[in-house]
Parts: sequence; structure tokens; C-alpha cells
Amino acid sequence: MLIRCTFSVPLERIRDYARGLSELSSLPAYITKRGPYIKDAAGAGSKIIIIYEFEKSKVFEVWERISKQLDTFRGIPGFALSAHILEKGREVKNYPINLEGQGVANPFSRTPKPLNIFGA
Repeated sequence: MLIRCTFSVPLERIRDYARGLSELSSLPAYITKRGPYIKDAAGAGSKIIIIYEFEKSKVFEVWERISKQLDTFRGIPGFALSAHILEKGREVKNYPINLEGQGVANPFSRTPKPLNIFGA
């Protein structure tokens, strides 16, 4: 399985993003991280794509670990995240989440947390 995370970072905040990267803890061996791949959007900032690969049976654990890492970026103004869970090249779930001013929501949590999800 894959989780593809696409971040949007305003150009004037890219240094804040880079600083947050230095604070990230390492991932366990059962998660393979590919990227970051950076795509500049003319005048609109950068889109950063990271792909996480893992065994399907670990989807809950993986999302929990990734969510904790993404929490590092929640204070960056204008930072937005879209997470897509893919299985065999097909999208299983799509979670566009606006992280500005809030913690990263865990869609697999048994305790509901508020999500600020905007139109798909």
C-alpha cells in the first residue's frame, strides 16, 4: 500500500518547512519513504510530494506515525496537506486536510477528532 502526501507551502514559508524537516524523527523500517519531490507552481509556492510504502496490514500504525510527523508543520501559515491512500495503484481514501492552526487529524482514530476538510 501507499500513502501519497501532497503539501502546499507558500514560497515565503519554505524555510519554516525546511526547519521542520530537521525536527522529524526517523520512521520504522516497515515504512519506506520516497521523496520529497518538489514541484514549483509559478508564483503560488511549492508542492511537495512524499510517498510512503508499507504492508497493508500496517495501515493504521503507518498513518499514526505519519500523522505525528506531519504535526511538526501545523503551525506554518498557509501549509495544506492532501493525503491519498492507494492500493495497487487505485485510490482507497482521499484526505485533503487544512492544517493551519490545528493538529493533524487521524482519520483512523477510534476517538473522533475535528477535521477541517475542504471540497475534494
